[in-house]
This record gives sequence, C-alpha cells and structure tokens, in this order.
Amino acid sequence: MPTYTPPLRDMQFVLHEVFNVADEFKAMPAHAETDADTINAVLEEAGKFAAEVAFPLNIGGDTEGCTLDVKTHAVTTPKGFKEAYAQYVEGGWPALSCDSQFGGQGLPHTVNQCLYEMLNSANQAWTMYPGLSHGAYEALVAHGTEEQKKTYLPKLVSGEWTGTMCLTEPHCGTDLGLLRTKAEPQADGSYRLTGNKIFISAGEHDMAENIIHLVLARLPDAPKGSKGISLFVVPKFKVNADGSLGERNPIFCTGLEHKMGIHGNATAQIALDGAVGSLVGEPNKGLAAMFVMMNAARLGVGNQSLGLTEVAFQNALAYAKDRIQMRSLSGVKAKDKDADPIIVHPDVRKMLLTAKAYAEGGRALQIFCTLLLDKAHHHPDEKVRKNSDELVALLTPIVKAFITDNGHISTNACMQVFGGHGFIKEWGMEQFVRDNRINMIYEGTNTVQSLDLLGRKVLGNNGATLKKFGKLIGQLVEEEGVNEKMAEFINPLAYLGDQMTKFTTEIGFKGFQNPDEVGAAAVDYLRVAGHLVFAYMFVRMAQVALRQIAAGSTDPFYTAKLQTARFYFAKLFPETATLMRTARAGSKTLMDTDAALA
Repeated sequence: MPTYTPPLRDMQFVLHEVFNVADEFKAMPAHAETDADTINAVLEEAGKFAAEVAFPLNIGGDTEGCTLDVKTHAVTTPKGFKEAYAQYVEGGWPALSCDSQFGGQGLPHTVNQCLYEMLNSANQAWTMYPGLSHGAYEALVAHGTEEQKKTYLPKLVSGEWTGTMCLTEPHCGTDLGLLRTKAEPQADGSYRLTGNKIFISAGEHDMAENIIHLVLARLPDAPKGSKGISLFVVPKFKVNADGSLGERNPIFCTGLEHKMGIHGNATAQIALDGAVGSLVGEPNKGLAAMFVMMNAARLGVGNQSLGLTEVAFQNALAYAKDRIQMRSLSGVKAKDKDADPIIVHPDVRKMLLTAKAYAEGGRALQIFCTLLLDKAHHHPDEKVRKNSDELVALLTPIVKAFITDNGHISTNACMQVFGGHGFIKEWGMEQFVRDNRINMIYEGTNTVQSLDLLGRKVLGNNGATLKKFGKLIGQLVEEEGVNEKMAEFINPLAYLGDQMTKFTTEIGFKGFQNPDEVGAAAVDYLRVAGHLVFAYMFVRMAQVALRQIAAGSTDPFYTAKLQTARFYFAKLFPETATLMRTARAGSKTLMDTDAALA
C-alpha cells in the first residue's frame, strides 16, 4: 500500500525563503495580517486532512468507482467519499481563500494552492468535487449579477453546494464554437436550456445537496461560432426566494464515462430538457466569462499533476531504499545483504531525481503564479495588478501543459522504479500513472495550450509579456552573474534567456508567412518556455540554499536542494537544445505527408 507525507518543509521553503510571501502580503490590505505562522498552521492542518482523511480513500475509490441509477439519474460516489466531504466542509476548507463578504476566510490564493497540492497527492478524483466549485465561484464573482452572487456564492463558499463547468458536447471537443445547446428566453427573465453536454467532471453526485452548473449555450438569435456563446447558471435544484431548495430542475446525468483513471470522480453525460437558468454576464459573451473558470481550472490541472508527481516520488524513493537487487557497479554497498538496494544504481537515481526535480520546480512555479494572482486581485498599485495579471496569463498554459507533461514523465518513471511490482494495483503506482494521464487532455489539450502560449500570449502582443518575464531573468543574472558559486545555475538560464528572443522571433517570422509553422513549432516551443521558467525557479532556490549554507546552516535540506538543482540543469534542462532544433525544422515534414497518411 502506498503512503503519503505532506511536503510541508519544501512548501515553507518556497513560500517563506524564496518568495517571502508574508512580506508580499503586507503590501495588500486584504492579506496584510496573513503572517508566516498563520500560513504554516493552516498548511499543517491541511496536510493532516489530506493524509489522514482523503488519502486512505484513494485506492478504494479507484476500485469501486461511481455508480449511476439510470431510473433516478442519481450517482453514488465511492465508499467514504461523502463522509470525507462532510468533514471537509465542517473544517471550513472550501471557504479558505474566498471573500469574507460571502462567508469566506479571505486567506490568499497562495495558501489555497498548497492545500490543493496536498489534496491532489492524496486523492485527485475526490479533490475534483470541491475543486471545481472554486472555478464556479470565481466566474460568478467576476461576472454574476448581485442576485446571482447572493443566491449562489454563500453556499458555494461554505461547501454546502458544489459547482461544475458544462462546456463541450459530443461533436465539439475543444471547438466550443460548434456547440448546439439552446437557451430560450422566458417572460420572467429566465431561460430554458435544452441540449447535451459530455465530460462533465463531478457532474452528478451525492456529496452535496445542490450542484450549480455553469452552462454554455446559444440564444435563438446568436451568431454562429464562438461569438454566439452565452453563459448560464443552472442549478440542479431550483432555489426559492428565501434560499431554500425548490423543485428538481430538468438537468440530468444520463451516463457516466468509463475512464482510464480518476474512477472515483463522476465524469457525467448531462442532458438539459428545458432546464431553468439565468444569464451570467452579457449575451453572446459567455466564452469570455467562462474563461475565468477555465483559466482557474487550467492552473488547477497543473496542480493535479504536481500532487501526483510528489506522491509518486515519495513512494518510489521509499521502495528504492528498501528493495535489493544486484550489486552496485562500483562495488558492494550493503555487505550485510545478498544484494544492494536499487537506489545505488545510476539510472534508478535518475528516475527518482527526475520526479523530485519536476515536483520541486512545479511547486515553485505554482506558488509563484498564485502569488501573482493575489497581487492581481489585491495589490493597491494598479501597475502591479496589471503586470501580475499579464504574467499569470503568460504562465497559465505553461503550468497546465509543462507540469502535466512532466507529471506523465515522472509517474511513469516512478512506476518503473518498482519494476514488475509497479504494474500491480496494490502498490498504487499504476493508479498515479492512470490518474495523471487525463491531466494532459482536459481543460484544453496540451497542444491547445501550446498554441495559446505561442500564438496568443507571445506572438499576439509581439513578445511584450515574454519580455517582462525576461526582465525578471535579467535582474537575477545581474544580481548573481559574478558569483562563482552560482555560475553552474545562472549561466544556463542566462544563455537560454538570450536564445529565447531570437528563437521566438524566428518562429514568429515564419508563422506570418505560413500559419502552419506556428502549429508545427508550438508544442516544442512551450516545452522550451517551460524549462526557461523552471530554470528561473531553480536559480532562485539555489540562491537561497547557497546563502543559508554560507551563513553557517548545516541543514541537509539546503544541500539536497543544490543537488537537485544540479541534476536538473545537467540532465533535464539540456533537452531545450533538441527542442529548439525540432521546432525550427518547420512544418513541411508534417504537412507534406499525404502519401504517408493516405
């Protein structure tokens, strides 16, 4: 059976020593009282819930899955899920980072991100039930009417109700401009929605008394394509004027998807048969409103793979220390045993360190992004808010695609450490692989994220936002460029930073001549950009570790951090050279292939 220990020490290192979040919060009136002791206390309790309540349900939930009663359309979640959610609500966890005016605790998003990393390590399928509610909350805060906020937000914040996002349909996939669900206006100002949605995570369940669906649909006079999409809030049970639950709304689960992983989460097919809803935001501008939820979900999906990378690494490391097989190539290491622990073998260490580096780099990036979100929402300086928002927009596709791709690499590597036992269910490793695999697909496939990064976020403003991130790199290089002890970390970052401008310009110029050039280069480009960002994070972490050691610290944590950074730059970062070469290879060898693909 697998185990899980919340990585509180590394979280505290990134939060307090690398990014000094408490000092950052002091500049934000909404979070000025949030100090390091408060953050640490909250995360310690969050870790206990994740490890002691959610984690023990993970394998059982995967085995049992969800069941649908086709007559009543009711879905039953795996044993223990409902009770764990009740504990979660009782503990006030849904309200952690929500606004106090709706009953929230008002803590920073940064703290909530750490909570969700631990929950995702513990049980991704279970965590998706409360996780989607945060996106619904954010969308309604940004675009909901006062009446909608009053009706839905307090219950979403308390966790009494949960939320979903009903986007795609059987014929759509990622192309939401093709959707057909209709919304007919009624005399009382409401709308009746009719249509079918698929792949609705947590779309029906028995864990909360009401489910608030955010649904994309078309008004009768809507223009074709994505410019004719509107957003509606459609509750499972209608809500009376006094806030009590009314009659059942005709929005039903008609089927559950049979999936490769996340079996404990109900991925529902949803039918709307004249379901009553209300318009969110402006008519025909629903996609823009829904992007609030979608972007929150994309950051959340990156966090899912971060959580799985961490728990997979922990279990593979423990196994490698205990499992004995063969002798070390450089001589016997365990003289009292018939063979050496497999951790002595170089390639086993490579697999372990790959997962460790991708977990630690991903954690730093996630905390960096949520700190930017807190600044974008709460910093009193408009310029800081604007810059933070732009950087989050740039980094969101990287968080979603790079961290989930790395999660795929890492969970597979950790399963490989177990050898044949990794393929056996009770060890838990194959579930981490299966659960992670969806993260590369949903909320926009990683190819879509790559096109978003290169086409919209970089070339769309001629690299202006990328240059802003480049300035952060430049400041770091200027600060540490003459420090010999930092050379092994700072030099690769500085080199790639210089190369990135030329690389981007070259791809952009070719793309203006032939748009397929952007499509051909985008996936490789995102991975290069991901390494640029991770390299920045590892340089900042190495900087702190070296300073602590120079100040006299003998804590092995700092030595370990430097060793992980050295591994990252030596063994993982160099793939950028190959990626830039393949990106520059162009589209011809992909598109001039009609005979090969006949």
